[in-house]
Amino acid sequence: MSHAVAHATPAALDPITIEVIGAALSSIVEETGEALIRASYSTNIKERRDCSTALFNAAGQTLCQAEHIPIHLGSFIGIIPQIMAKHRVEEMRPGDVFVGNDAYEGGGTHLPDIVLAEPIFVEGRLAAWTVNLAHHSDFADRGHAHIYQEGLRIPPVRLYRAGVLQDDIQDLILLNCQVPHERLSDLRAQMAANRVGVLRFQGLCAKYGVDTVLGAADALLDYAERKMRAGIAALPDGTWRFEDVFDPIDLSETLPMAVTVTIAGDGMTLDFEATDQRRAGINMTYTALLATVYYMVKSIVDPTILPNAGLARPLTITARRGSILNCEHPAAVNGRMAACQRVADLILGAIAQAAPERVTACSNSVCTVASFIGQRKEDGELWVYLETMGGGSGARPDKDGLDGVHVHNTNTSNLPVEALEIEYPLTLLRYELIQDSGGTGQHRGGMGLRRVYRADEDCLVRVDIGRLRSESWGLQGGGAGARGAVECGPGVTFTGSGAALKAGQWFAIVSPGAGAYGPASARPPEAVARDVAEGVISAAAARDAYHHQA
Repeated sequence: MSHAVAHATPAALDPITIEVIGAALSSIVEETGEALIRASYSTNIKERRDCSTALFNAAGQTLCQAEHIPIHLGSFIGIIPQIMAKHRVEEMRPGDVFVGNDAYEGGGTHLPDIVLAEPIFVEGRLAAWTVNLAHHSDFADRGHAHIYQEGLRIPPVRLYRAGVLQDDIQDLILLNCQVPHERLSDLRAQMAANRVGVLRFQGLCAKYGVDTVLGAADALLDYAERKMRAGIAALPDGTWRFEDVFDPIDLSETLPMAVTVTIAGDGMTLDFEATDQRRAGINMTYTALLATVYYMVKSIVDPTILPNAGLARPLTITARRGSILNCEHPAAVNGRMAACQRVADLILGAIAQAAPERVTACSNSVCTVASFIGQRKEDGELWVYLETMGGGSGARPDKDGLDGVHVHNTNTSNLPVEALEIEYPLTLLRYELIQDSGGTGQHRGGMGLRRVYRADEDCLVRVDIGRLRSESWGLQGGGAGARGAVECGPGVTFTGSGAALKAGQWFAIVSPGAGAYGPASARPPEAVARDVAEGVISAAAARDAYHHQA
């Protein structure tokens, strides 16, 4: 009995076949992502899920990205062109795996995000790429004046050649890491995830035929473009400008930022303005800017648009080279997420003038990070721990903002307290939502978080946080959210963005709240009474902002 599968031809493509193949591509990237998380070793990946997976076509265009972390697309869209520019496609073989992370020569957005990219061969030809990224939280206790202080820079090189591990490359990477056993285990998890991606894509081609799969992929790119154009065309034509400020903890100065959004027919142009790049780890590469804009515009225009390269075709995105939003070598980029988050809210502020019903008020606008490094007493082994915190999300036109969540480009999970205290010499003393931190309005802004850490052994800590001198704005008369802060226990002194903690000392991070939507006078009295009863706002805030007697 013959078990041959009758393959469809591209000419036979129909909407149902395209939809089925599109769902299969989404399933592949989601499965590879789960494989990576389940096989990983470090808490940053196995618990916080700080990783992403995607498929690209042979030309380096995004076919599908898993629903993980939007900013990681910036590394993906950068590394495939870099690989193809440095390595001849004709010389690539099945089993080749490229590794890279560099912001200038490797297509990355910051050095901890290490990408593994593997070409997928079907019937002897390069058909696609499976790529995954894991944030290796290892490059702590380093300077951030320029890229050379931020960790090991890896251009796209072969980690595996025709399936054979290149030990010298791996040894070079591990020698430059502070916790090499974690890095080795996570790199192996990334490799296992790529294996899943290759096998699943090849299986899809075996079922439908490689020409049919690639034809459907091209059709899905076109479909995403059509949906994006239709969504933009539904917005009013015009030009809108919005300004904000950027105030990361790394700098004592407050930097102006602005965007001008122009909608004309079914196209959108976003022109960003920012100050010159700084000698601090706050700068963004252009690919980081692209990833942020793609995420934000998709979210506003039509969240159902497929996450592939087609959605970018109607968009024109500009920023001056050498600015913090389009930096040049050798600018430091480790904390680029702070600027990315501010860019996302800039776009909200501009489009709110055209279509306020489609956007939220300003979120907490930051990615609040604490990075710890220490040396264990029992064996002298170094340990590195990275923690990111949520904050308030902006109020919506018809609902309150969410409390204590990651927003925009981050989308990571928090680390459970039990996992934190088992794996690291740290104790969490408090973890709470902050009363009165959300903006007051018809729909209140989301609340920020306070996390209080006690060091059980001597260690260093570095903090990335923003909205220390500015506030997350509200919309349509809504109030602003509360500012972020760092609180220090007795004997702890923060210098710049870090501190040395002795055993028994504590410090706290306070993430910002978010802006409200609509005037406080329009909030129903029963909603105000519920907020007071639940501790969301104080009786004083109820009286002063809402004229409500608790």
